Amino acid sequence: MIVSDLERASRRIPPGPGVEKALEFLGRPGLRDLPDGRYEIDGERVFALVQRYETAPAGEPEFEAHRKYIDLQFLAAGTEVIGWAPLSRLAVTRPYDAQKDVCFGLVTAEERTAVLLKAGQLAVLYPEDAHAPKLAAGAPSQVTKIVIKISV
Repeated sequence: MIVSDLERASRRIPPGPGVEKALEFLGRPGLRDLPDGRYEIDGERVFALVQRYETAPAGEPEFEAHRKYIDLQFLAAGTEVIGWAPLSRLAVTRPYDAQKDVCFGLVTAEERTAVLLKAGQLAVLYPEDAHAPKLAAGAPSQVTKIVIKISV
């Protein structure tokens, strides 16, 4: 997992065509005003999902992991906590679904790390990173997030 401000991301994330296209997309003017939905960047290799939602209390969050895509999760507005743990610590509750590129599971409180993201920051989550997004930083609040899926 890599966490960065958008302005410094190109120096912190290993370069590659998918990463460069993702960061170029995030540099667009009016990004916060995009309607929710899917945006093609480079076909199935790189695409963005714009989402607006209310964060949820942490409790015992369900973690997810992907095999085919890297998640670049950018907070356009709001504040959110993402739970993180190495994939090896995930106790799988729902096995990998290749169609949806996701498996789900639980990670004990002792084995996970809470990562705070504020507007203008992003997290890069690789296939070896189990993660629980959409968690409240204190009280639940509204968030605008852009998740860019980058094919591995």
